[in-house]
Amino acid sequence: MEPVDDPRIYSNRYQVTHLIARGGMALVYRAQDLLLNRPVALKILYPELSSDPMFVERFRREAQAAANLSHPNIVPVFDWGEDDGTYFIVMELVDGTSLAETLRGSRRPTPTNSAQIVAQVAAALGYAHRNGVVHRDVKPGNILLMSDGQVKVTDFGIAQAVSSEDHLAEEGSVMGTATYFSPEQAEGAAVDGRSDVYSLGIVLYEMLAGRPPFVGDSPVEVSSQHVHGSVPAPSEFNNKIPRDLEAIVMEALAKSPSQRYQSADEFRADLIRFTEGQPVQAAGYDGAFFGADATRAVAMVSPGERTQAVPVMAGPRTDIRRRRQNNTTGIVAAVVIVLLAIGAVGYFLATKSSGVTTMPYVVGENVTSVTQTLRNDGLTLGAISQVSSSKTKGTVIATIPAAGKKVSKGEAIFLKVSMGVSSTPVTIPNVVGMTLSNAESILAADGLNYTPQFTTTPPANSVPNTVLSQTPTGPSKGRTGQKITLVVLSPTAPFSVPSVAGQSQEQATTTLVQDDLKVSATTGSACSNTVASGLVVSTMPAAASQVTAGTSIELITSSGVCQVVVPNVVNLSQSAATSQLTAQGLMSAVAPADPTQCLTVPPGTVVTQSDDPGSEVPYNSTVDLTVCETTTTTTLG
Repeated sequence: MEPVDDPRIYSNRYQVTHLIARGGMALVYRAQDLLLNRPVALKILYPELSSDPMFVERFRREAQAAANLSHPNIVPVFDWGEDDGTYFIVMELVDGTSLAETLRGSRRPTPTNSAQIVAQVAAALGYAHRNGVVHRDVKPGNILLMSDGQVKVTDFGIAQAVSSEDHLAEEGSVMGTATYFSPEQAEGAAVDGRSDVYSLGIVLYEMLAGRPPFVGDSPVEVSSQHVHGSVPAPSEFNNKIPRDLEAIVMEALAKSPSQRYQSADEFRADLIRFTEGQPVQAAGYDGAFFGADATRAVAMVSPGERTQAVPVMAGPRTDIRRRRQNNTTGIVAAVVIVLLAIGAVGYFLATKSSGVTTMPYVVGENVTSVTQTLRNDGLTLGAISQVSSSKTKGTVIATIPAAGKKVSKGEAIFLKVSMGVSSTPVTIPNVVGMTLSNAESILAADGLNYTPQFTTTPPANSVPNTVLSQTPTGPSKGRTGQKITLVVLSPTAPFSVPSVAGQSQEQATTTLVQDDLKVSATTGSACSNTVASGLVVSTMPAAASQVTAGTSIELITSSGVCQVVVPNVVNLSQSAATSQLTAQGLMSAVAPADPTQCLTVPPGTVVTQSDDPGSEVPYNSTVDLTVCETTTTTTLG
């Protein structure tokens, strides 16, 4: 962290103090929020990009995408704006280091620790995907590790709503970091949350193997390998990687999105199963390889980690249909098929004589049947691992090696056998009123699963992404693994602005941000006879107004008591004068009038007042009155 020579103040509020990092689009500074007296991270777009409307729009979308996401594993965005042609984003200042720095320091996390870190990232991505945002630039540099073990994802620099149809990258190019591209992203095709799953799979691969699967002399070369290359098993670079974890990585890296985990939540669930010693649901390695024309990656110089535009790669991929070929091509293909068939027969005869066979598919069969099948194929039964599973007790749920793999005659096959559902009693907690992310954490800690059901018709005073109800209700008796249905207010549903009157600006900001609202950098002021100077009087929009998540709220603070106009109470009775002053928010002090002023007026009449009628005085001021006494003594000469 480098101290800055010029501690500039942006928007009369954010004063930069130290340079933290240089990114592909912006500089990141440590700054002091002078209004709320707290440190923040200030991301400032490069000056040469501020004049480019395309980059400015991408920068604006980053702020909007991130500001609408409130999750423990996502770095929150507080504000964004422009100062004299310079665009900036204000974020939480995270006290930690990036995963990229950790990996560059040759400090490779353990497999279990890697799975735990990536599971937290998957939780953040799953939340973003449910809110219609795809990150599109998942990489170690955008993953922050805090000292307490918490992980935060940052830099939604090229994120955009899934429903968006406009494209900000130049035609024929795609934005991102080539090392962590998904195949469909490299081809410039439409992406969804499964693209982030692939990128996160690359991150996990690098954590385990000590290098990414594809390296090259240029981003274009790396991008091409994502489309055309095959993924080498990470165990080729680190033979201590657990097989289950390797299977998880390879399923995340399937070329076709339909063969990967279908959501970040599925990816996270398998990682948690691995860390808890439960059987994983990864299908194995086959989906990550790419046919006979696959190109094997070789060790080359790393292309770097900068987010940039890379030319779109042309296919083909196995998940995209090829065009119908002409007759000549068909003839050639037929000849090739015949030759391949001849080769296959020769290979079969050679492997049969050499003692190599294919692992049969025995999942779902009982152990006795599987033992006989293995014996018939010249294989032997190895160790049997009993695991908890919803499958029928005594049936095989996985084999090592997996079905379809080449095995040697006499090789020992290890089986994972179901011992049925094994769960323990647990108390289902009451999570109504909590945010979805907090509810998820509490349920997961108790070994419970959950399914969110979003509604757009909220009850009064509800907040988006907050649990409105749950089934079963809590606290109640349940068992680990049980699924809890949570009814959650949709992020797009309207809700009421909370009242923050009487709170400090910092307290009001916290209250509004917790309700998925943003606080405007500009504030208004108004006098108040009930709220002390400096505290919040009201908001714009006002409390109880209907808004949606992400709406910017302006705070109106008290400038002190209001000025009031002094009424004319001379010649009124004492009671009438006091009533008028009280109605104006003024107090009165009464003293006897000079008898000479009372010769021609009835007793109890006000004859003088200390403040001139029509003048302005502070609310609750005291006006002195002189009043004729009810009995006047006259001395006769």
